[in-house]
Amino acid sequence: MAWDFETEPEFQEKLDWMEAFVSTEVDPLGHIGLHPADVKNPRYQALVRPLQATVKTQGLWACHLGPELGGQGYGQVKLGLMNEILGRTIFGPSVFGCAAPDTGNAEIIAHFGAPEQKEKYLKPLLNNEIVSAFSMTEPQGGSDPLMFVTSAVEDGDHWVINGEKWFSTNAKWSEFLIVMAVTDPDASPYSRMSMFIVPTDTPGVEIVRNVSVHGGRDGSEANIRYTDVRVPKNHILGERGGAFAISQTRLGGGRIHHAMRTVGACKRALDLMCRRAVSRKTRDGVIADKQTVQMHIADSYIELEQFRLFVMKTAWTIDKHRDYRKVRKDIAAIKALMPKVYHDIAARALHIHGALGVSNEMPFAAQVVGALVMGIADGPTEVHKVTVAKQHLRAYRDVDDPMFPAYSLPQLKQAAMEKYGDAADIVREIAESAEAA
Repeated sequence: MAWDFETEPEFQEKLDWMEAFVSTEVDPLGHIGLHPADVKNPRYQALVRPLQATVKTQGLWACHLGPELGGQGYGQVKLGLMNEILGRTIFGPSVFGCAAPDTGNAEIIAHFGAPEQKEKYLKPLLNNEIVSAFSMTEPQGGSDPLMFVTSAVEDGDHWVINGEKWFSTNAKWSEFLIVMAVTDPDASPYSRMSMFIVPTDTPGVEIVRNVSVHGGRDGSEANIRYTDVRVPKNHILGERGGAFAISQTRLGGGRIHHAMRTVGACKRALDLMCRRAVSRKTRDGVIADKQTVQMHIADSYIELEQFRLFVMKTAWTIDKHRDYRKVRKDIAAIKALMPKVYHDIAARALHIHGALGVSNEMPFAAQVVGALVMGIADGPTEVHKVTVAKQHLRAYRDVDDPMFPAYSLPQLKQAAMEKYGDAADIVREIAESAEAA
């Protein structure tokens, strides 16, 4: 078994090309007031499409997908190294064909969609010709499946959907929505819901309002009301009652990719922090010479490297097992750790920049809010910590070993005494043997 922290030379060449391309061509797109989900905007067509064509010629388009869907089928380790680069920018994921939530929605349709759905929605979604939204959380219960009340009822050859959804990202630009609704209210808690494709222009779909995350102006988070929305029977995705299992598989991949991109965002904040530290002059030097600033930089570097290694180890484990369920604890752990690391590094960078740091000239205030979003999106931090604890405790609950009792240390000591005898006698015997020799 080898533990190796080097990248294959061939793939490192691709990463080097990405570094240069993203820095010079992609990063500037985030400063011109264009939203990465506004794919039908003429400015998007003129500026982004040529960059996407370049990425495709490099064989780096939608690398999370298999060759049958136009990607490279890269494992999570390679995706992790790529996403560190893409996570530094606003448009990186869109230019490289791996923007959320479209990536997860595409995977759902690829695995569970009917042939006509794949033809109508999957191909244009994979080509970034359209965007989609994942309509799951509800105003009264967030993402708690036991609190969902949006329903889907069979009526002849159709399903009729009624309810309200909250924070459906990119819905205002979307061609279709993937909606989770209760189809079997009396079933077990995690078998009550099913998933449906709902075209956004279906009668009865009403975007009540578009909400912005604080500090933003894009209104990317939709509050949607569904009133007697009728979709054909074949618009169900997967088995009836299977929405929870499908969503957990989708979100598992999404969480690790969020963490990968967050590594990149943290690297950007630390880079800007260091540039500021060595260039900001005071009456007796630069602020990089100040011990407090050095503490900020040291803490940020240490936290970032720890987080990055944990993310890459989790990615490696996913590649090894090819089963998100077997890596559930570590995925939950990095999801719980991510908001704190992101917040702390961004907040330090903001502080070192002074007044400039809180302005919209720099990314830090948005990053701090983004870190708070990461503590809520795809499940709140508290839920993930509960998952980590439960998964970790399983090894202790199932032990049946008299030398590993689930009780107190004194009892363990007593067991050791019975096995090995009094320590003083052993020491005395060793001393007497030494003297005799």
